[in-house]
Amino acid sequence: MQRKAERSDAAWPVILSAVLLSGAVAAVVSVVTLRHASPEPASRIASVHLAEIAAEYTTRAASEGMAAEDVRAWGEALEAALYLVAESDGLVLLPARAVAAGAPDVTDRVEAALASFLAVGEAMRIEGDAP
Repeated sequence: MQRKAERSDAAWPVILSAVLLSGAVAAVVSVVTLRHASPEPASRIASVHLAEIAAEYTTRAASEGMAAEDVRAWGEALEAALYLVAESDGLVLLPARAVAAGAPDVTDRVEAALASFLAVGEAMRIEGDAP
């Protein structure tokens, strides 16, 4: 009889270890499940008046007789400006005409970024022309 009591007393550390281990495993599984099950933050939709930006530039380019290289540089700067604004705030940018209502208009921010990129490009071009 005493032998059975010794076995049961010796089993407590094993049982306690098993309970603690199973609790730790359950906690880890819960954390992993929650991290992978929780949805990514949704991107917000914003509108940009692309047609107006392009029309204004096209009119100016035609009246000033801009070179194809300048038109290409403008297109690359516009793409960079759109990317910068979208990435900085986690936005999905759509043309204003494609958005029914309720999306913020970020045209001013895109135009400011575009002007900044064009100014940097112009400064680099001028430096390249210098003797």
